[in-house]
Amino acid sequence: GLFFPQAFFTAVLQNFARAHKFAIDRIEFDVEVRDDCKADGSDLMVPPLAGCYIRGLFLEGCRWDNQFHALGISAPKALFVQLPPVLFKPELDWKGKSGVYACPIYKVLSRKGTLSTTGHSTNFVRDMGL
Repeated sequence: GLFFPQAFFTAVLQNFARAHKFAIDRIEFDVEVRDDCKADGSDLMVPPLAGCYIRGLFLEGCRWDNQFHALGISAPKALFVQLPPVLFKPELDWKGKSGVYACPIYKVLSRKGTLSTTGHSTNFVRDMGL
């Protein structure tokens, strides 16, 4: 696991910005759920050209539908399910996709944290469009 995932994501954006000589505040992540891969990502042998793969994320109260490549209704008695590996791709002037759910990512299941000096929760990491 990551101790400070917010810093990791910032570092990924910063590496992309420096490599392409973009201002970091013009870059945002697009996400691609790699449902064509194993859940543990063991068959992802080549790193992405830009961005990073994240594995080990779980969904609560829904599931990832590999057939429709979208969120679906959870299976009976399955409150938590593992999300396939996700590619976080830095994009310049990314405005997001329409009709997607801004799925929040939290460090721990409880979804609660304390407000830090930045005014953000210490548990909230970021949103990803699913």
